[in-house]
Amino acid sequence: MIDREKLKLAIKMFLEAIGEDPNREGLRETPERVVRMWEEFERMREFDFKLFEEYGNYNEMVVVKDIYFGSFCEHHLLPFVGKVHIAYIPRDRVCGLSKLVRTVRAFSLRPEVQERLTQRIANFIEEELNPKGVGVIIEAEHLCMSLRGVQTPGHLTVTSALRGIFLKDQRTREEFLKIVKGA
Repeated sequence: MIDREKLKLAIKMFLEAIGEDPNREGLRETPERVVRMWEEFERMREFDFKLFEEYGNYNEMVVVKDIYFGSFCEHHLLPFVGKVHIAYIPRDRVCGLSKLVRTVRAFSLRPEVQERLTQRIANFIEEELNPKGVGVIIEAEHLCMSLRGVQTPGHLTVTSALRGIFLKDQRTREEFLKIVKGA
């Protein structure tokens, strides 16, 4: 739950701390805008993970790739953005494809690190679907590296989480990687 007043005060104090005047024209409404943004993120994290058991005899790989996402580095509160690729092999049920996109959104709209985000998405899908296997790959540019620190834009950080058959079977893992690469 967002504490509106505390967040507005924090943003106002942040602006003052970096030498800005929170009462000037362009910044006057910024604390309220930030509150509304985080409230929107909070609403977007809630969704129903719809399952379909009537398609339970489908036992080939289901892949949704190039899911755009944005998150916030918990170390610097700067964005990191990129793509998520998700695959699973059903055991006895499938999910609505949009639910994989909503899963990414639900876990990414908060301060996070990419490594943990990758694991959380894979774990959630594994728990909800009980598939034969799950594969998640995230490719992201971290603005904390692009705008500060080494100041080199364009670098991608890639993380993966493999579960079940994706971890145990080399052919399955290679098929997933080939699909993600578009080869």
